[in-house]
Amino acid sequence: MDLKLSAADLAFRDEVRAFLDENVPASMRRVSDLTSGFIVDPDVSIAFHRALARKGWSVPDWPTEHGGTGWTPAQRYIFNAECGRVGAPTHNSAGSHFVGPVLIRFGTREQQAKYLPRIRSGEDHWAQGYSEPGSGSDLASLKTRAEPDGDDYVVNGQKIWTTFAHKSNRLFMLVRTSSSGKRQEGITFLLVDMDTRGITVRPIIGSGGDHEFNEVFFDNVRVPKANRVSDENKGWDVAKYLLEFERGGSVVAGRTRDAFAKLVTLLGARAAKESLLVARVAELGTDLDAMEMLEISVLSAVQAGSNPGPISSLLKLRWSEIRQSIVELAVDAIGDDALRWTSERPFYEILQLPPDQEEVLAITARYLNSRAYTIMGGTSEIQTNILAKTLLGL
Repeated sequence: MDLKLSAADLAFRDEVRAFLDENVPASMRRVSDLTSGFIVDPDVSIAFHRALARKGWSVPDWPTEHGGTGWTPAQRYIFNAECGRVGAPTHNSAGSHFVGPVLIRFGTREQQAKYLPRIRSGEDHWAQGYSEPGSGSDLASLKTRAEPDGDDYVVNGQKIWTTFAHKSNRLFMLVRTSSSGKRQEGITFLLVDMDTRGITVRPIIGSGGDHEFNEVFFDNVRVPKANRVSDENKGWDVAKYLLEFERGGSVVAGRTRDAFAKLVTLLGARAAKESLLVARVAELGTDLDAMEMLEISVLSAVQAGSNPGPISSLLKLRWSEIRQSIVELAVDAIGDDALRWTSERPFYEILQLPPDQEEVLAITARYLNSRAYTIMGGTSEIQTNILAKTLLGL
C-alpha cells in the first residue's frame, strides 16, 4: 500500500481528530494513563464505545453488511494512531475482535441477528473461556465437558484467566464433547449467558495488584444447543480462526506508539544524559517502526477479505516483546521510585497527585502485569513453533 497520505486521508484524519476531541475528555484520558492493567475498565470505556456506535465506527473491521465501515487500510491505521495518541479506551475486544468475526464466519443467521447488533452497540460484554488450570497454551488438552441432554448441553468444569468475567454478561468457550480420536477433534465452541444457573466467578488478583482475571466454575450449567457455533466436535477450527484475530487481527501500533512516546517524555525528564538508556530507546523505536510496517501489510490482507494467517503469530510475538521492553525501560528510568508501592486500585480513583507523580506510581504495577504479555494469547514458545511449521516448513 502507498504510505503517503492522500488529501482524502488527511481529511479523514481531521474528522477522526474532531470526533476524538469531542468524545475523549481529559477525565477519560487520565483513566487510560493510570490503568496499570491490560484493559480500561468497561464501566469507563463503554461511554466511548457508545459514541463510536452512534458514529457508525464501533466495529470498523467488520464487513460493511454487518456494520463495518469499509475503511481502507490507511484509514484503519489513521484511526488507530489517533485513538492511541489521545488515549481512547478500547471496549470489549473479546466481542468486537474475537467472537464477532467468528460469528460472521461460522455463526448461523439467527446467531448473527441476535448477537452482532449487541456487540456493535456495546449492550453485550463478552469474556473468553479458553484456558483451564491444566490447559493454557496447550489448549487441546482442555477438560471442561459438555454432555448432550435433549436440546441442551450440560457443562461441568473450570476456566481460568478469564478477563473481566465479573463484568461480562456473555462468554464464549471451548468444551470437550468427545474423547475419541485426536484431542482437537472432540472440542466444541459454545456461547453462554453468564447469568445461567451454576456459573460461579471468583477473582484473581494479578501480580500488579489489579483485578482483571477470574476463575469461572461450571456446575451442571445448561447451554442450549442453539448456542453452539459450527458443528459439534468442530470447535477447534473455530478456535484457530479466532486465535488468528486475537494474535494479529487487532491493530496495536497506535497504542504501543503512544506508550513509547510517554517513555521518551519520561526519559527526557529523568535520564537524558544516560547514553545506555538513550541507545535502548533508539533500538526500541526501530523495532516499533518495523513492526508497524508489518502490521500495515496485514491490514491490507484483511481489507482484501483474508484472515491474518500465520503471520499473526509473528505480530503477537514481537508486539508482546516490544510492549514489555517499553515498560522495562520505564522502570529503569525511574530508578528508586520503582520501589514505591500502593496496593489500592484503581489508581485513577485513589490518587490525587501531580500527573507526573501519578504516572510514576503506576509504572511498577504496569511492569509486573506486562510479564504476562508473552504468555497470554499463546506463549512466545507456541508462537515460534507455529512460525517454524507454517512459514519455515520445519
